[in-house]
Amino acid sequence: MAPVVMTADDHHDKRYYDKHHKDYHQWNDGEDHAYRIYLGEQHQEYREFHQIKPARQQEYFRWRHEHPDSSFKVEIR
Repeated sequence: MAPVVMTADDHHDKRYYDKHHKDYHQWNDGEDHAYRIYLGEQHQEYREFHQIKPARQQEYFRWRHEHPDSSFKVEIR
C-alpha cells in the first residue's frame, strides 16, 4: 500500500454550505476563479478557501450570490 499524499488542490470538488442562502457551493476551478476575483476586489492576499474562518467564507458566499458566473468576463486566447 502506498501512502496517501495530499496536495493543495484537495479541497477542489468539495461542497461548502452557505447557511445564509441555504445552499451548497461546489468548489471547482470556476469557483476558485470567482474566489480569486473576490480577493482581488477586497485587496486581500490569496489564502485557500478551506483555511479561512467560517465568517469569512460566509462573506464570500454573500458576494458570490451577487456575482453569478455570467458576470465574469471569459477570455479566450
